Order: sequence, then structure tokens, then C-alpha cells
Amino acid sequence: MKPNILLIMTDQQRHDTIHALGNKKIYTPNMNRLVKRGVSFLNAYSPTPVCVPARYTIRTGCDSRNTRAFKNQIAPAVNGQKPTIEERCGQYIGKAMRNLGYRTFGIGKFHTYPWDENLGYDVHLHSEELYDNQDQRKRDSYVKWLRENHPQYNYVEALMGERSDMYYQPQVSIVPAELGVENWAAEQAVIEINKKENKPYFGFISFIGPHPPFAPPLPYNRMYNPDNMDNRLLSNIEIDLMDEQMKYMNQMVWAEDMPDAHIRILKARYYGEISYIDTCLGKILDAVDKTDDPDNTLIVFTSDHGDNLGDHHSWQKECFFDTAMKIPFLVSWPKKLPQNITNNTLASLTDLFAIATNAGGKTELRDGADILDIILEKATPRRHIVGLYGLPGSFLFKIMIRDNRWKFNYYANGNKTQLYDMLEDPNETINQIQKYPDVAKNLYQIAVQECQHPGLI
Repeated sequence: MKPNILLIMTDQQRHDTIHALGNKKIYTPNMNRLVKRGVSFLNAYSPTPVCVPARYTIRTGCDSRNTRAFKNQIAPAVNGQKPTIEERCGQYIGKAMRNLGYRTFGIGKFHTYPWDENLGYDVHLHSEELYDNQDQRKRDSYVKWLRENHPQYNYVEALMGERSDMYYQPQVSIVPAELGVENWAAEQAVIEINKKENKPYFGFISFIGPHPPFAPPLPYNRMYNPDNMDNRLLSNIEIDLMDEQMKYMNQMVWAEDMPDAHIRILKARYYGEISYIDTCLGKILDAVDKTDDPDNTLIVFTSDHGDNLGDHHSWQKECFFDTAMKIPFLVSWPKKLPQNITNNTLASLTDLFAIATNAGGKTELRDGADILDIILEKATPRRHIVGLYGLPGSFLFKIMIRDNRWKFNYYANGNKTQLYDMLEDPNETINQIQKYPDVAKNLYQIAVQECQHPGLI
């Protein structure tokens, strides 16, 4: 019998924010449940660490070379490529799973272009953190629900926190936890999980947090003592900011000069956001456990990318440090997969499409790897991961090659290169480009080969 399938994701959650995987300062009992329920991948990456590209990778199984999303925009197709994303990549995941006999639903943040793009779900309830105009706000599923059921909060313009110069300032949600967007998403998911139909379901649930601004609701805004938070990780500033884009990324959110005490306060609010989401996640997991055959439900939990949070003198994402690029990646299916184990295989958001279609009965790898068969030792793990950002040929372009030991970065913004030994220096503090020229040359050649794709030439 085909399993039910849930893909659950957060936005901008670092890989090192789950208690059961080593962070003893954060409270995540429900993420811990998923760790115990299945396989935790410790080397999972977002191939283009920013919202729109990551999300088009998830819905297509393809990286930026084919989606043409190299930053938070969609670039036109190049010569030799078909004009639309689905023509280049194949059907979106909602449509593909429906064709495999699934009842499909998508809930939460999608960050599509256009804003209300048809993604092929039978039920599509989207909640975006930004609206271009009042018409979009009226058609947002969460805002509509809030307006109709709790109109006393309809006046709130910034329902997920104030952005502008408050982007990296500690905040608290004006809306109470039980009415917040994350709780709304979880409760809508429970409704869909509890529907009795003759088809298995495929559900995609996308939380908006812990993406800044950090505005958790009461009591999560007070859950963590800033004095107990770790200070940021800093290396040589010339190494940390060798990617010249990061100086701009800091300045655009007024974060280029933050004292450590303030950063600890922000981290406490960030952790509060994650614990709030964890509580909401628990409602979804409880609903699954109450179904007739919970062990035949495949659940994947991940994020689109991380957040530097001041580490490496940097904020936001759009860079190749693990703080921004490495993601949680929990895969559980008790009926078929081992439980409570970790895996060091290189994994990617490109793999989600293959996971879902494999479980659904007809595997489509596209740009991904067959993670389910890798877990069961029926397939060979990939040898390296490719990271991309910025339109090829522009000064923003950069490429990363990560194998089991090394990470190589090339930046067009300065024609600079970095090499990190990820086994000996997992915090990426020492540029080994001069010490290991043969390693750098080999990874450089792999990057050149990867750039032979029509979408990168």
C-alpha cells in the first residue's frame, strides 16, 4: 500500500537548531520525535541558499541551472532551453504526485512568481509574509481566515513582524500564539490529514518562521535567556567577507555593526520562533499518530536555507557558509526505513522530488539523488554537491563544490577562491587554498565541468 507523504519545511532554519542533534540550548521535542522516528542527514544543503530558488528546487527537483532562479527572481531561459520552468524541469511536485494517485494539499508559504501561481494541489492554502497590494492581502488564505474569524486583528499590517529597519531587532507578535500563522498552518494540515478518502495523501506544509523579523508570540518571546546564548563565531574578517556580497547583505538590513549582547538577544528570539514552530509541528505529528497506519506515513522535515546570525561577520543567507547553506534534513518512514540513526551522505533539496516519487511508486530523480535507496544501501551516494548563486556572467555569480571532505568556493565578485577542510575545520575559519593547490585545482575543474550546462555557460 502506498504511504501517505508529508513534506514539512521551515524558512531560514539553521542546521544546528535541533536539540536531539546536539544543540542542548534549544527546546525542540517534536523535531526530536522526528529524529528518533527516522534518519537524520547531517550534510544536507540548499543548492541555492535563498528563498525563491530553494522553493523552485523543491517543487521541481531541479537546481538553478534548470529553474533559472539564481536569486529571488526568475531569469529568462537561455538559448537551448524551453521557455517555462515546467517545460524545462517537468511537472511540479503537486501535479506529479496527483498523477501517481495521491490526494494533494499545499499549505503555507510558497513564494511563487507570479504570486498566485497554480502549483497543481487539490487544496492550496497559501500564506505569504509579504503582499504587493491590498488585493493580494485579501486573497491570502491566512489573512482571509483571520479576517473572517478574528477581525479584531485585521488592522495589523505586519502580521509576521515589522521589517524595515526592525528586520534584525527583537520583536513580539501582536497576534497570540493560537492565532499565529504557524498554528493556522498546522491546524489546516490536521484537517487535511483527518479527511477520510480512498486515496493516500501528499501534503506540503511550509512554515514562514523562523525567517526574520524575529517576532515570536507570547510566551515564546521570553522562553530563552539571552545570557545563555552562545556568542557568534568569528574568523579573520578578510576570510569571512571575502565574498564581497556579504558586506552589502549586512548593510541592507542595518546589521553591519551589532554588539554581541544584541546578537544574543536576537538568537534568543530566533530560538523562540523555532520552539513555537516545534509546538505547531507537534499537532501535525499527533494527527499522524492517530491515523489507522501511522508507520506508513513518510515524513520529511527540512528548511530552505539557514541564517548566518552574525557568524562570519555576516547576516542573512545567499552565501556558501554552512550557517546559511546547511539545513535540517530528517527522513522518516517507520514501515520501511531504520529509525533513530544519523547519515553523513551529502543530501540536497533536489532530492525531495525523488523521495516523494520513489515512495509514490515511480521514481523521478531529475537533478537529485535517490535518498530512500541510499538509506537502504540500494543506490550509490553522490560524490559532490554543487552550490550556485547569481546570474551566470554577472558579478554576483558564485559556485561551490562540496565533497565528503572539502568545500571549494569561487566568487566572480573579486575573482576569489576559498578552500575549506570540512573535517578538520567544520566552522570554516582557515582558507586552505594555498596549502592544498592540487585539491583546489581538482575541485575547480569540477566547477568548470558543472558550468558546461546550458543554463550556466
